[in-house]
Amino acid sequence: MRILAAFALSAAACSIPALATVSADARRGEQFFEKQKCNTCHSVGAAVRSSGKAPDLAASADREYTPSGLASRMWNHAPAMWDQMKGMGVALPAVSEQDAADLYAFFYAARYFEKASDAGRGKKAFYDKRCADCHSLVAGGPVLPGPPVASWQTLGDPLALVQRMWNHLGRMQDEAGKRKIAWPQLTSQDLGDILIYLRTVPGAKGTSNAFALPLGANGRQVFESKGCVNCHKGANSLEKRLSNQTLTDIAAEMWNHGPRMKQPGIQLNEDEMRQLVAYLWGNQFFASQGNSARGRKVFETKQCGSCHGKGGAPKIEGRAQFSDITLVSALWKHGPQMLATLKAKNMAWPQLTAGQMSDLVAYLAQPEAK
Repeated sequence: MRILAAFALSAAACSIPALATVSADARRGEQFFEKQKCNTCHSVGAAVRSSGKAPDLAASADREYTPSGLASRMWNHAPAMWDQMKGMGVALPAVSEQDAADLYAFFYAARYFEKASDAGRGKKAFYDKRCADCHSLVAGGPVLPGPPVASWQTLGDPLALVQRMWNHLGRMQDEAGKRKIAWPQLTSQDLGDILIYLRTVPGAKGTSNAFALPLGANGRQVFESKGCVNCHKGANSLEKRLSNQTLTDIAAEMWNHGPRMKQPGIQLNEDEMRQLVAYLWGNQFFASQGNSARGRKVFETKQCGSCHGKGGAPKIEGRAQFSDITLVSALWKHGPQMLATLKAKNMAWPQLTAGQMSDLVAYLAQPEAK
């Protein structure tokens, strides 16, 4: 499957936490994944299939569905991966920050960060939530006010789906009122299940995973010009409220929020929605939300300072744009040498939970970090 996806995260002029100005493209991520022969062992859902015995990186597993969760999972398994690659004669890649960002985009497009969905539950939700009252599955069925599912172009693109749902809220509210249907509330699990079910509809379009975000440089302007800023301030501010939420989470929340809007009917074209989401969501989701004080304790208890600053390894200077992506790049660039040094000191490779990884990244981004 060709993955059509790209996103970029911008340190726009706003108080919302920002990563770096990083452009990331899932097409490049997929190509890098295959070029480095990661697909020799790992599958990634339907995007990349492998006959190897390593876990499918997009499959349901006991894991944290966050950027720090992915970073910790990769960190903890790195020594075993390196041994496996060495035994297979596969050279270890030097992963730049750009490569790491592209890999994150690829995994996002392959729904790594979404919790597992179920088509059976989705079918039940589609009918229980009365979606079928307005949308038939295929063309040629009963004449209903909404377009048939088979004609939708957004089943594989979470951002396009958010935009279509948002722009049609007014019409859907009118139809629900005419039919005396209470506005259905959707959890992100409901929406994820429904989307997986709808992908099974014969002739369904737009089912290839797609994900594209611009730099988000104009997102603040959209936020203000569309009047969003008039309500989302103070206690209703969106700062730090979207971290660790996926676009499916946000689509469900926007749907539930629609009828309560003070200014209903605000329309957003696709570019405006992408700019807005990049500005509000991308910077939060891919930036660390950890606690730097706890991160300092992780740095100390894991004895990172025994090498960095005291044992000959370079000091880790504070970087305002340090992120999980930065750490993943450092892992693949310097990890093998780190492992050799630890073995020489008779020290074990440190294991990090997702929470510890998030805290450590937050600490390393502080100017006083060493």
